[in-house]
Order: sequence, then structure tokens, then C-alpha cells
Amino acid sequence: MSEDNPRDSARPAEPVVRAIVTVFAVALIGGSIAWSTDLFRPFGLLIYTEQYLAGMLAIALPLVYLHVPAGKGRAREGPVPWYDAAAAVIGFAAAVYTSIRFPDLVERMVEQPLDALAVGAILILLITEGVRRTVGNMLTVVVVVFLVFALIGHLVPGMLAGRQVAPAELVLYLGWDPTAVLGIPMRIVTTIVIAFVFFGQVLFKSGGSAFFTDISMVLMGRYRGGPAKISIFASSLFGSISGSVVSNVVTTGVITIPLMRRGGYRAHHAGAIEAVASTGGQLMPPIMGAAAFLMAEFLQIGYTEVVLAAIIPSVLYYVALFIQADLEAAKSGIKRVPAEQIPRAWPVIKSGWFFPLPFVVLIVALFNLNYSPEESALWAAATVIVFGVGIGYKGKRLTPRDVFEAIKETGTTVLDIVMIGGAAGIVIGVLNISGLGFGLTLFLVHIAGGSLIALLVVGAGVCILLGMGMPTVGVYVLLATLVAPALIEVGIDSIAAHMFIMYFGMMSMITPPVCIGAFAVATLTGADPMKTGFAAMRFGWLAFVIPFMFVGSTTLLMRGDSLTIILDLATALVGAWLVSVTMIGYFVRPLSILARLVLAAAGLVLLVPVDLFQFAGVANSIGIVFAAGFVLIELMARRSSQPA
Repeated sequence: MSEDNPRDSARPAEPVVRAIVTVFAVALIGGSIAWSTDLFRPFGLLIYTEQYLAGMLAIALPLVYLHVPAGKGRAREGPVPWYDAAAAVIGFAAAVYTSIRFPDLVERMVEQPLDALAVGAILILLITEGVRRTVGNMLTVVVVVFLVFALIGHLVPGMLAGRQVAPAELVLYLGWDPTAVLGIPMRIVTTIVIAFVFFGQVLFKSGGSAFFTDISMVLMGRYRGGPAKISIFASSLFGSISGSVVSNVVTTGVITIPLMRRGGYRAHHAGAIEAVASTGGQLMPPIMGAAAFLMAEFLQIGYTEVVLAAIIPSVLYYVALFIQADLEAAKSGIKRVPAEQIPRAWPVIKSGWFFPLPFVVLIVALFNLNYSPEESALWAAATVIVFGVGIGYKGKRLTPRDVFEAIKETGTTVLDIVMIGGAAGIVIGVLNISGLGFGLTLFLVHIAGGSLIALLVVGAGVCILLGMGMPTVGVYVLLATLVAPALIEVGIDSIAAHMFIMYFGMMSMITPPVCIGAFAVATLTGADPMKTGFAAMRFGWLAFVIPFMFVGSTTLLMRGDSLTIILDLATALVGAWLVSVTMIGYFVRPLSILARLVLAAAGLVLLVPVDLFQFAGVANSIGIVFAAGFVLIELMARRSSQPA
């Protein structure tokens, strides 16, 4: 051993650390599966939910400090510093102690036992630092601000004033109460979310993403702007499962972005289309990046209601994106994908015919068998494994090692989500113990001046601001806690309120200056991230408009009589088409500024549900007349410009 370089002494320990990380990553997924399938009961282990959650923290905290460095980068390179090793050991011990002693100590909280105080403080500190390492500074700042507020909130004047909370009371509440760290967000994350991330991992390992891309090329490659349409189709399919915009961009974008660039799309346009398509996957039923299950849990409603509510908005979202990609191709003279690059349909279908089956299993388990979401996801994952091992895609079968790697990678991939669950518990706990939740609702309503439109605009801005730089689950949980109650308080339908925050939270992924979706695609296109972000906002314009519409009338959320729903969907589709034409400035020929303004007005009118206000039906009729007149004029102009 060299004394000149003390790091040499640490290098032999690196394989040991990697082995420990692997064991803990597998244990994290194993624990989730065991709880979801009730495997503890046959072994006589009847434990509280909070004991299970503390046990999962006992696995996740060491993983974070051993796997994720304190500085830049998501994966550790080199030896583990002593302070990270110490944090891993202390976090493990504190969480195990919580799990073992929970039934006894939770009954003695009034006495403020010293050991409960010490363990609670350790967990709060380690979770906060874990959030910083895995998610970034944005959510960490939010957590710290809430912790500080809990201690000084009674000094804040006005509606945001909270009740006085002693430090010991705060620590005990956050660390031990079932409505704080060991509460609903952590339970959802360690069961439902982990199950769906695992499903996505085994689907990816078995060649599912390649199949989705291949089938998208078969279906869309022969049309103008084919590369962009392939991106939209593939990203919508895979994005709903992946639960991450960045993951979706990296998975499908490595194939679709080069296709778009070779086809003639400008770099920032190619990146924008991929970013918007990947973001939309989080809004696409039936999975919605696991947000659908979180929403059902928060609202205490059936999962079916959430899925039905998400159908029309997501259809309109992708229709608008598809139309713009098509018109951009027509405007720029972009043709279809070269025939030699398009795979033949039959070999693709023959090789990957089984990939739709896991989704059939998932839907049947959820809707017909009434299984829990996590059980349904595990059955879907098991279906993928069976067919992946037995058949495989394009001659490559899933091996036991692939399954093991999927489990391991799921364990390290969900670390940020587990830390988000802990952070959300801290925020919810502060809202409850300080009374800030009620004050925040009053404050948002007050600054909007009693105006519903003003409240929605303020709420949309807050959603975009708070959502910046965070993954889907974190965005939704934070906004459902902070913003949705204010919208519901003023009388907005609860599903509409939660869908509203979901949409604007997701728009933070493509809205500068943070726009992590745009930054992710910029690494693949080489384009300027800000330019890509602004282009993505244009391509994703509908997501900034449609939430205001379904808040005003829930027919766009499939709530109401069938005839009205069908009528609103039809007019909204025409409206989405007109505004999309306006955004590109091209139909069968370039459009003048005046024509674009008229079309935009007609399109926005058509997006308005017929029961939103008294004369909405008349406005819709006027919009239809303008749309028909526009099409007629443009077709006549094209015919007259063609040579005899």
C-alpha cells in the first residue's frame, strides 16, 4: 500500500461497495414485491404499514449515500468517502430502529422519548440531503423552507401565519406520525411506483422500446414527416410506462431524433417534438407515469375515473402535436422515411406480437379482477418476463441475468422517487402541524382577488415554477399538496383541479428556463436548449390551454351526458387543428398574419365546451363556419394555382 496516495487503500473496497449496493437495490425491490403480494403474512409477520415503510427507508437511505455522490453526477465513481459511509450506517440504524420500535414508541409520543427524538432528527436530515443528491436543489429548498416555516410560522403576519410549534414536537411529528414521512406518499412510492418502474425496466430489457419504435416506423414512416410521427407515436406508447420524461427522451430519442435530422427537421424542431411527445406520455392513460394511481389515492376515488378523465385531454394533446409535425413537414418539404430504413410489417409483428399482452393483463387485472395497481403491474411484468424468456424479440431472449439487472436497475432508479416520497411527507407534515395548509389556500384565493380566472392563472404559474427540475411523481405530489386544495376550495371539481395541476406541472418539463425535457433532447440534437424549449412550448401549446377549458366544463374529462361529450370532443378536435395550423403558419400554402389571427380566434372558440357559458354553442357554430370557409378558400386557391 502506498503512503503517497491514501486513496489507494480505499480502492480494494470498491467491489465490496458495489456488491453492497447491488444487495440493497435488490432488497428494495424484493421488499416492495413482498408487501404488494402480502408475502409477510404467510411467515407470521404481521407488521404495521409504518414499520414496512421504515424498513424500506432502512434500505433506501444507505443506497443513496453509497450510490449517489455528494457532488455532481448521479453515479459514484471512485471510493466512498468516510462521511457517506457513516451516513449510510447511521441512516440504516435509525430506520431499522424506527421499524422495530414503532408500535411501542408511537404510543409514548406525549412523553417525547429521547431515542424517538434522536432517530426522527436523523431521518429528517438524511432524507433532506438525500433529496438534494437525487433530485436537485429545487425540491431541497422547498423542504428546508417548510421546515423553517414550521419553527417560525407563528411570527409570520397575515393569512400565512401558522401556530407555534416546538422543535421537539416538530421532529417527533415528522419522524413518527403516519401522516408525515411514514405517510401516504411514501406508501404509494414504495408499492405502486416501484412496481410500475420495474414493469418498465423488464419491458425495456426484453426489447419493448425497440418494438414500439419499429411498429411506429411501420405505421408512420411512409407518410410525409414520417420521422416526427414515429417519434410521437413511439414516445406516447413508452412514455406512459417509463414515468420519466428524461428516460423516455433517452430511450426513444436516440433513434427518432437522428431520423428527424436526416429527414430534414431542424435540430431544435426535432428536439422540441421529441420533448413534447415524451412529456405527453406522463399524461397518457392508462398509466400516466404512475400519476394516475397517485391521483386516485389523493382523491379517494376509483382508478377508472382518473383514466376516463385523462382520455380526451391526452388525445387532443397528441392530435395537436401530430398536426403540427405534419404541417411543419409540408412547409419545409420534409418527405417520408426512405423505404429501405422502414422495417417490414410482418417480421416486426411476428417477432413482437406478445408485447401488447402485458397491457391487456394490466387492464384486465385493474378493471375486471379489481387487483390493486401494484399487483396488476407485477402481473404485467411477469407476463413480459414469461414471453421474453420463452420467445424474445428478434432472436434475443430475456435471460435470468437480464431479469436480475432489471431488478437491480429498478432499485437504483427509484432512489429519487423514494426520497421524493420522504420529502413530500415532510411538506405534508408541516402543512398539517402548523396549519399552513389552510392559510396557503386562503392566500392563493386572496391574491387572485376572488376571480376564478386569476386564481387559475396564478395556480398555473405556481405549478410551472414548483415543477421545474423535478420528475413526474415529485411534481404531482408537491402540487397536489400545495396548489390543488386552493382550486378545490373555490368550487372547482376535484378531478379537474388535480388534472389542472398535473398538466401545468408537466409543462415545466418544456418551459424555459429549466425545461429538463428540452435540455435532455438538446444533448442529442446539439441545439440550444432554450431555443428548443421555446419551440417545444409552441408544439405543446394545447397543454397550456386545455386545462382552463376542462376546469370550466368537465365534459372534456368525460363527465356529463354522452351527446354533449361527443359534441365537445368533435369541436375541440377542429379547434385544435385550426390553432395548430396557426402555430405553423401553413395549410396548403403559407398563411398571412391576418389569416392566422382569424384562425386562432376561431380555433380557441371551438375549444370552448358548449356548456361553459350561455352562448358557447353559438360561438362554436361561428367557429365551425370559419373553419369550413377557410378550408374551402384554401382548397380553391390551391386548385387555381395548379397548372391546367
